[in-house]
Amino acid sequence: MKQISAILDQLDTVLSADFPDAAGLRQFSYILTGRPDSAMLEWLNAQTCYPKFYWQHRDENEEAALCGDAVNFGHLFAAQVFLQQYPQLPDLRIWGLNAFHGTDETASDTNALFLPRIELNRRGENFTLLCNLYSPHSLREEATRMRTFLRSLVNRYSLPALTSHVMQLQHQPAKPQWQQMIHTALRCIQQGQFDKVVLARKTTLTLSHPLNATAFLAASRAVNHHCYHFMMAFTAQQAFLGSSPERLFLRENHELFTEALAGTVAGAVENRQAHLLGQWLLNDPKNQRENMLVVDDICQRLQGSARSLDVLPAEILRLRKVQHLRRSIHAVLTHTDDVNCLQRLQPTAAVAGLPRQAARDFIARHEPFDRKWYAGSAGYLSLARSEFTVALRSAAVKGDQLELFAGAGIVAGSDAEQEWQEIENKAAGLRTLLEENVLSVDDILSNENTIPAVRAG
Repeated sequence: MKQISAILDQLDTVLSADFPDAAGLRQFSYILTGRPDSAMLEWLNAQTCYPKFYWQHRDENEEAALCGDAVNFGHLFAAQVFLQQYPQLPDLRIWGLNAFHGTDETASDTNALFLPRIELNRRGENFTLLCNLYSPHSLREEATRMRTFLRSLVNRYSLPALTSHVMQLQHQPAKPQWQQMIHTALRCIQQGQFDKVVLARKTTLTLSHPLNATAFLAASRAVNHHCYHFMMAFTAQQAFLGSSPERLFLRENHELFTEALAGTVAGAVENRQAHLLGQWLLNDPKNQRENMLVVDDICQRLQGSARSLDVLPAEILRLRKVQHLRRSIHAVLTHTDDVNCLQRLQPTAAVAGLPRQAARDFIARHEPFDRKWYAGSAGYLSLARSEFTVALRSAAVKGDQLELFAGAGIVAGSDAEQEWQEIENKAAGLRTLLEENVLSVDDILSNENTIPAVRAG
């Protein structure tokens, strides 16, 4: 990316000017002319500064690679207050993650959000590079630090191949515990404690050597289409990433776009078989009921903050391994407040359940792991426009371990075996990127043979 190197040289010259010894924020924007090399993930992977964040919209029309934090935020509210101080910069964006419990006001550090030092953006065929210079004390001192930071940036290199081998896997919960958890949930539903609960499984893969998170995301992006692709790299060894089909919300000024993505059936390579499965999903009472529970919950939660609400007819979202029921929802807000939108919409009934608090209490009592970023959200906020995807089909990279997450909505009539198969299908979107055969810890303990990582298909 020679053009980027030239712009960074220009920035170095601009930053050598005499900035005030006072607090402030300055943004420098450069348009990359012609058709620059668009390998933004490769460029991001080459950088050794953290945090790093990558984002690609599910329609593939928008992409961003960001590195270095000019300022970071542990809470969405603090990020929103920061943006409100700069109304002259309505497109200034803060990026990152909101935890599953990210709306809990009493919890600490439930968000990992930051204003990047450097942003490389693509919208359609248009490329821009942004530099955010911010200091709460001295822009002059920050300009000096920024020049040092810019000199640490390098041109892109090719991504390494995915050569990590899966040595073993372990499910939390294992299948017998999963079945017991489902039976307990169904009993609570029958007793009227809640109508729906979404239960998840964490699968820990032990690898032959540390996994390159950027290369893993690139492999997912190449095969998992119609998804938001995101990655937050905290260090060289730790990252959270995903390829999620679901939008939490898009806000453009006072307009809000969200959706109910609930109800799942297996996918198929052959179009006719995929169509037949999709038609079954559209007419299956259990999946329709699950989807409408989410629709009703979203509409109820937006009451009081929206002037109008429109729900579009159900459609089929076809992905590589599964198909989903989706209903899009459009609202006109009474006022723009992303914190309010997040509190109303996260977690949705599609990732927690209904009533939300009762379902979350059940999850806290019975799931044998902390979801952290899984089923939270990833994206950006600004005064003019904000967008977050639900952090599904996601994984945590921790050196030579990879944690995969998948969940299933449990309602009256759910079957434990079918729900286990559903989370197998969902996890397969990332799990199959590594290899076909792994050894389960459960199998090691019972002296069984090697089992396939996922079913063929």
